[in-house]
Amino acid sequence: MPLTVGTLVDRLREPLRLELYGSPDGLSREISAGEAQSPGLLLAGWTGRFLAHRIQVLGETEISYLRSRPEAERRETLARLLAYPIPCVFITKGQDLPDGMDALARDAGVAVLRSQLRTAEFYKQLNPYLENEFAPATNMHGSLADVFGVGLLFTGTSGIGKSECVLDLVERGHRLVADDLVLIRRRGTDVLLGRGHELQRHFMEIRGVGLIDVPAIFGIHAVRQQKRIEVVVRLEPWDANAAVERTGLDEATTTILGVEVPFIKVRLNPGKNITVIAEVIAMNHLLKYSGGTNAAEQFNERLIGRMRRAADVNRYLQDDDE
Repeated sequence: MPLTVGTLVDRLREPLRLELYGSPDGLSREISAGEAQSPGLLLAGWTGRFLAHRIQVLGETEISYLRSRPEAERRETLARLLAYPIPCVFITKGQDLPDGMDALARDAGVAVLRSQLRTAEFYKQLNPYLENEFAPATNMHGSLADVFGVGLLFTGTSGIGKSECVLDLVERGHRLVADDLVLIRRRGTDVLLGRGHELQRHFMEIRGVGLIDVPAIFGIHAVRQQKRIEVVVRLEPWDANAAVERTGLDEATTTILGVEVPFIKVRLNPGKNITVIAEVIAMNHLLKYSGGTNAAEQFNERLIGRMRRAADVNRYLQDDDE
């Protein structure tokens, strides 16, 4: 669904302490950019590179400038601003609207919203909301759990056992984030945040049992609202003929929303304790990316060192025989 000015007002009315002026019809305008800006140069008369699709913010500097201009010039400047297809105009610090602005905004069909917050605090409240709304997003079929502080996203075909694995992890003290449908947003350039759909959040479907309410059974500490996705674990049926990574030197990755994430395949067969394996995956990730310890590389270096020492001894013995 597109983000409209009315939706933004409904969600941020209290945090931003908003009052509506101008045209109520402007609440239906769509917000198509995740940034807000001050139209300072436009007010001064330079219209080049004006980004009309952004939310416009008038702080104390802009309002003081408008009030300093003669009435005719002020009305002309405001009319020029409101003639653009801007989503809306915010006025910060609880300042009164410049004379004539309310009527001009009504004629142009633009909503003018006054906030009691100081301009800097206003941006601190507004920008994270816009960043979240316009962040690249996707949905994935899987289950997301917080295991030792590491976000493990379990994927695989339907019925492979993703929910059962996460349920066992919850029983062992870890936390459920989302089951079945994981909503993923990218923050910045390399952070993926996963959460559950608001209607099914923290409910799990266990085949043969039905839906269960995880926080009601295990307590509120057994769930969390969102978590960074740090490792993707794909569960697959056992295949004796399939090639399996044995050492971990060849680290695989998968790409979600342009972000590379470590990727591990776990093939299931009767008796395999996938829950303990998941905990080891999380702890191994912590060792690699927090402590700088890579068991596969350490073993490989130790093996290469042993082979070099053995080769040096052989050369020494050969030289001695000669």
